[in-house]
Order: sequence, then structure tokens, then C-alpha cells
Amino acid sequence: MPTVTLAHGNGGLRMRELIDDVFASRLANEYLNTNNDAAFLNLDGERWAMTTDGFTVQPLFFPGGNIGSLAVHGTVNDLAVSGAKPFYLSLNAFIEEGTEFSQLEKIIDAMALAATAANIHIVTGDTKVVPNGNGGGVYFATTGIGKRVKQLMLDDTRIQAGDAIIASGPIGNHGIAVMMAREDFGLSTNILSDSGNVWPLVNALCSLATPAHIKLLRDPTRGGLNMVVQDWNRTTHIGIDLFEQALPIEPAVQSVCNILGYDAFNLACEGRIIAVVDARTADSVCSRWKNLREGKGTAIIGRFTSHHSRVVMNTKMGGARVLLPLEDEPLPRIC
Repeated sequence: MPTVTLAHGNGGLRMRELIDDVFASRLANEYLNTNNDAAFLNLDGERWAMTTDGFTVQPLFFPGGNIGSLAVHGTVNDLAVSGAKPFYLSLNAFIEEGTEFSQLEKIIDAMALAATAANIHIVTGDTKVVPNGNGGGVYFATTGIGKRVKQLMLDDTRIQAGDAIIASGPIGNHGIAVMMAREDFGLSTNILSDSGNVWPLVNALCSLATPAHIKLLRDPTRGGLNMVVQDWNRTTHIGIDLFEQALPIEPAVQSVCNILGYDAFNLACEGRIIAVVDARTADSVCSRWKNLREGKGTAIIGRFTSHHSRVVMNTKMGGARVLLPLEDEPLPRIC
């Protein structure tokens, strides 16, 4: 009898099968689109976006943040990359019996600071306490609501060969920061999570001379950059070329990946955007993002192509290899 495994939650191929075969097939309706990070609803003539997320990161505190700030950033970012300005959040807290109040208070203080910085309001919620041993200290479930930005027309059906792929900053930092915080590997680094609010990056696109040239935005969380481009390849049926030399990866992150045998493009980010833009607009997007604190490491990392139908990494050595979607659970679980 098949059972659910951790691989069904890693953002890869098995998670896509779980969503499509179990949830989407039974809950299908005119609003449900499992390829998007948010659903758009017509409310009194306005287009509002709604998203929901769960946060189970271990450890609860990691270099650059904690589960409280992460819950805000993760929810806000799903709205932002869907083309919606975030306004309101709900919060469900699942607290394990025995959690110290001092620890919980630090987490909620970080959540409050992140919400204030993002200019959003946590307006409702629910609290459950579960018996000791039945949780990971603290879990959060959130729902976010935002208003659609009319200047952006994000839709994967508008993607075509020649479109550029842009990363708003270094990839893999969050995944490495959380793994190192567990002290599982006997390594010590100064790597910080990239956990942050990406709305300023999205907002900067709205005043471009050609905002319609922005085709699609995603935040590369579980499964990292690889699973973002795998999803795009699956939905568009257009080939993708990535350029290893152009990938923005901090030297410390690359060093840890080399030691542990990981690829940074498979690791989660929590404050980055991967964008698809018309090639004629790519330089303007990069210039605008590099002027923001959130986009200092922006780089053009690839393009859609009609020369093949796969996701291909063009290596620093001049070779090429086909990238496959994550299938099993090859990485330590971080969320």
C-alpha cells in the first residue's frame, strides 16, 4: 500500500504528483490553479489575491531569521510574485507543550517586526497547543490577502523562446544557513539566510516603461531554482538554457555545496525572485533591481529556447547537462 513520504513535500516531482493526483483532482473548481502561488478572486469589482502557507522549519532559529519572520516573508512573497500588493495576513499557531515562553516571545517579536517592515497587518488567527512529542516546538499556518497590481500581466502562456530568466540575488543561502544551524555536518560558516520581503522588487517593475514585458515571477523556495524552471518547462513545453557561469552563488555557499555534494540551484531561497522577461527588457530589470538593497546580486541566468525541449545547464567548462526535477529526498529537510 503506497504511503506519503518526505519526498512528497520537497517541492519536487513527487510533491507535484501529490498535489495533482490527490488534491487538485478532488477539489477542482474555477478558481483553483495549482501552478500559481495565489488565487485571484473578484470582490466588489476589485481583483484580490489569496495565498496560504505552512511553516515547520527546524531549527526554529537560524542565522538571518527565525520561523516567525520566515512565516511573514514566505506569505508576503507568494502574493508579491503573483503580482499582488500584500495587505493582510491570518495566523494559525500550533505550539508544542513544553515550549518556553521566552522562545515563543522572541519568535512573535520577529514576526511583528517583519510585518511592520512589510507594511502588512496580521488581523486574525487561531492557537492550538499539541501534546509534547507531537510537534516541532512551533508550527505556523498563514493566509495572505493582497490586491492585484494592474500594471503586471503575469501569465505563463505569454512566455516564448528568447525570453530571459533573471535571478534577483544569490541563491542557496537559506538552505545552507538552516542546514548549518543544525550542526549536522561539523562545519562552521557565516552564511545568513536570505529570508526577506520581495515586494520592493515587484513594486520596482510596475513603473517600467514596458511592464507588460514581465511575463512571470516566482520565489524559489522548496526545490530552489531547479524546481522553478522545471515547472516552467512542464507548463510551457519550451526548452530552457541556464548558464552556470552566470548563477549568482556566494563563495561561502559554493564551498559548502562542494564539501557536501549539493547543487545550490536545488536549495531553498526565501527572499529571491526568479523572473521571466522579454529579452529587450532584461537589462532594464537588472538595472532597476540592482539599485535596491533586495536586488544587489541580480543577474541574467538563462533563457527560453526553441533549440531543445529540456532544462539544460551550460557548464563553466563549456559542456552541457540535462537537469532533472527532484524526485526523492536528496537534501536534508529544512521546512
